[in-house]
Amino acid sequence: MSIRLILSLAAFSLLTACAADPGEGKTAATVEEAPAAAEKPAAAAEKPAEAAAEEPAAAGTALAIDPSKSTLHIVGAKVTKQHEIDAREWSGEVSVDGDSVVGLNFTVQMASIEADHPKLTKHLQSGDFFDVATHPTSTFTSAEIKEEAGEGTTHSISGDLTLRGATKRITFPATLAVSADGVTCKAEFVIYRQDFGVVYPGKPDDLIKDNVALTIEIAAPRS
Repeated sequence: MSIRLILSLAAFSLLTACAADPGEGKTAATVEEAPAAAEKPAAAAEKPAEAAAEEPAAAGTALAIDPSKSTLHIVGAKVTKQHEIDAREWSGEVSVDGDSVVGLNFTVQMASIEADHPKLTKHLQSGDFFDVATHPTSTFTSAEIKEEAGEGTTHSISGDLTLRGATKRITFPATLAVSADGVTCKAEFVIYRQDFGVVYPGKPDDLIKDNVALTIEIAAPRS
């Protein structure tokens, strides 16, 4: 067998072994700098307790996310393989006002992130990736939820995602449904990991792809 043929077969083998990019065919979230938190006016801080008690509560009824019926799934990849990753411990609330969802927030315990291989699970917790010792939680807090029909989706959700200590304002499509039983939400979108300080490149011969796909399925029952 000639050297040229051997090299051709090796190149073909490498190409066919390449894993698909997790972002392929999926919607990328819009990512912007998070707006700076507004400072609380001095006059508001000086209001007496009686006046504060008369102020109306924020609109919406908060429904707790049921973790047994909800999932937060992540797909990442290097050149040769995709990896499936799940958050095992996370919690939050969905706020509803009548038939409308007006708020969504959740917190992920990053030590509960579990990959499809124990060695990768441990690596994800290290400083190369999520640096769990320094940043034990990741959070999302919505800023705006509006009806916006898309391809198989019903709403657009904007809010602040904090990951590895970096906070960005992201916007992504979702499907929301409000019923007498509660609220369901499904969203599938892609983020660029380097936006959140996850810059570890991987091995020189097996580089890590920058797109990461998230699938979030939420059930928040009324009781």
